[in-house]
Amino acid sequence: MTGHALITGGQQGIGLGIARALAGAGMRVTLAAEQAEDAPAVGAALAELPPGTRYLRHDLAETDGIGRLLAAVGPLTTLVCNAGVPAMRRGDLLEMQADSFDRCMDVNLRGTFFLAQAVARAMLADTSAEYRSLIFVTSVSAVMASPERAEYCISKAGASMMAQNFALRLAGEGIGVFELRPGIIATPMTEGVRDRYDARIAGGLVPAGRWGEPADIGRVVLPLVRGEMAFATGAAIAVDGGLSVPRL
Repeated sequence: MTGHALITGGQQGIGLGIARALAGAGMRVTLAAEQAEDAPAVGAALAELPPGTRYLRHDLAETDGIGRLLAAVGPLTTLVCNAGVPAMRRGDLLEMQADSFDRCMDVNLRGTFFLAQAVARAMLADTSAEYRSLIFVTSVSAVMASPERAEYCISKAGASMMAQNFALRLAGEGIGVFELRPGIIATPMTEGVRDRYDARIAGGLVPAGRWGEPADIGRVVLPLVRGEMAFATGAAIAVDGGLSVPRL
């Protein structure tokens, strides 16, 4: 598989799982996140990915840096919008503070939108015949409410609608747009609630009976990027072991 993918938040967790899958299939990969270039997670990710994989520092909340990022990245066939931030504090939504709400919106929604917009414009200006795609990694929280972290859920619901709008705008241009909704995935973001979810998974919360792994997401991305599901553009795919399936 040829092409060049930019993966936000690709230095760890779900993003790294996607990077492993795409790089393993032969695609060139560039990672971007807000962490410094010398951060341990960045070094570890680059050490395990193929030579030529690059890392560029970019904070999604700083939209004025998008032009510099894309100039450094070069032409893309795939954008994976994976980076996101959780609620700064879990608790009663009636006690939510504006800083946590704004942080989720700035990164998960606003920054992601304007990066995807800029990449879509560049893709439209590129006359190559390669299949191109935008992948939005949202969450089951786009459709499953959690009042103790409502700001995160609201941002992911907005990102879900964002993906649908990009899908409609770009369908006639041959650019596939897909949304992935991971469930409970073992990543650095969920490490702090590991014990809580171990018990709930053991109690039947996830029908598959286990945590998801970043590799589970990576395997789903491959056919989307290859163009094997091009006519399914706009699809939202739950990758959650059955967690979000309505049950009696």
